Amino acid sequence: MTTKKLISQAYLWLILLVLYAPIVFIAIFSFTNAKSLGNWTGFTLDIYKSFFTVSNSAAESLMDALKSTLIIAVIASAASTLLGTLAAIGIFNLRGRKKKTIQFLNNIPMLNPDIITGVSLFLLFVFTHVTKGYVTVILSHITFCTPYVVLNVLPKLAQMNPNIYEAALDLGATPLVALRKVLVPQLRPGMISGFILAFTMSLDDFAVTYFTAGNSGLTTLSTYIYADVRKGGMTPELKPLMTFIFLFVLVVLLILNVRAFNKQKQTETV
Repeated sequence: MTTKKLISQAYLWLILLVLYAPIVFIAIFSFTNAKSLGNWTGFTLDIYKSFFTVSNSAAESLMDALKSTLIIAVIASAASTLLGTLAAIGIFNLRGRKKKTIQFLNNIPMLNPDIITGVSLFLLFVFTHVTKGYVTVILSHITFCTPYVVLNVLPKLAQMNPNIYEAALDLGATPLVALRKVLVPQLRPGMISGFILAFTMSLDDFAVTYFTAGNSGLTTLSTYIYADVRKGGMTPELKPLMTFIFLFVLVVLLILNVRAFNKQKQTETV
């Protein structure tokens, strides 16, 4: 093995270590009762028992935050997938400077810092006298998730044969039927990728949620963790929850990659 190859592999393993060590650290310390990370007080499954049985008020509050987070993420990602797909089709059919302008405007929310987006939406809701709560948070999440869906669907439109849609119209299909039976099956991989990305962004968001939730008592995982850490500690049940979320994401990614690999293998065989 050459020195250059050895250094490149060592660098790769170092990056992977930096990325995954904190997650492994949390998973290990989910098997101890210590409230603060780094303090090992002995192996136990008590935190997992408390997590599944919701045996105290802290665990109950955490479950309420998790429930709110999932509801918001599912609604926002589903709505943004629908809007983003339709927007991507519209952008794809534009031509010239108009298309480039709309694509540029679509990229701004993704590059814009979350804190700016959160404050802007907060001022908008104050100006329009909209009561902040579930509705404002969901609308805000749809706003910043939709551009990511557009970015995932556009490449699939570019790969698709444009004559298929026109052929469906020529054969008597209405635009809605052609959209549902021709375009959507072709765009499904991009829509799924966009949905997953939007779900992840919504699940992970703090700044936008913090500014648009108001005083309604709505708490998501990110705002719950923020308030919890400010108290000087961390709810023990957070550690198994973080471990389960990581394992869930890992399993989903493995399934998607295996399916993509098998599909590519079948294509090469044919």
